[in-house]
Amino acid sequence: MDGSGPSSGSARSLFGWLVGGSQLVGLASVVLTGVWMGRYRGGFAWDGSAREFNLHPLCMVLGLVFLYGDAILVYRVFRNEAKRNVKLLHAVIHLLALIISIIGIVAVFDFHRAAKIPDMYSLHSWCGMTTFVFFCLQWVMGLLFFLFPGASSWLRAWYLPLHVFCGLVLLVLAVGTSLLGITEKLLFSIELTYSQFVPEGVLANILGVLLVCFGVLVGYIVTREEYRRPPNPEEESLSVHFKTLTEGGSPTTP
Repeated sequence: MDGSGPSSGSARSLFGWLVGGSQLVGLASVVLTGVWMGRYRGGFAWDGSAREFNLHPLCMVLGLVFLYGDAILVYRVFRNEAKRNVKLLHAVIHLLALIISIIGIVAVFDFHRAAKIPDMYSLHSWCGMTTFVFFCLQWVMGLLFFLFPGASSWLRAWYLPLHVFCGLVLLVLAVGTSLLGITEKLLFSIELTYSQFVPEGVLANILGVLLVCFGVLVGYIVTREEYRRPPNPEEESLSVHFKTLTEGGSPTTP
């Protein structure tokens, strides 16, 4: 970090701890999901069995929670890098999260079809599909408004706060839907022994707490004013000249 980040050494140190903590918590969530599905639920496969279903929670935690949260964080972690490069990284991580999430969704539908289980009847499935659809819309709208040159500057300025707000809402939805899924899976799998603090139940509860902590850490980092990307005079100048070329305006700076 340099002087254009948080204003004091203590703030910079806290920022580093917060980002590092979010990554440790996020990675621990992914690992615990893998351990849960691998050790207690039989592992992973792509054969229509329950082992294929196990890919669903792993992919959704990895894609829609951890990678999505990291996609949000790149504007804080790399706030002194060239803005277009950060935009590209943001879009690429989003795309990776989208691909992994699609694999997770296909896995659960494939398992349901093979086991003749009805689809989309639970609150978890309703919230999950809603989150996924809005995630896709968020990614497409972000590409159209911020990476492709078609959108006018005033339209981008109008949409940016909405994009940021929807991004945080989607993270909340992803974490909340994960909690619903954890509870649903536990009740389906160990309903009779869950209240006895069996290891599988304790592990899944810890996973839920870690997911909440990850969401809180990411939300805190991205909403703190001192961690926002500082104004860049060179980028602002380029933006003014881009507006002049595309909209026929008059630049106010040389």
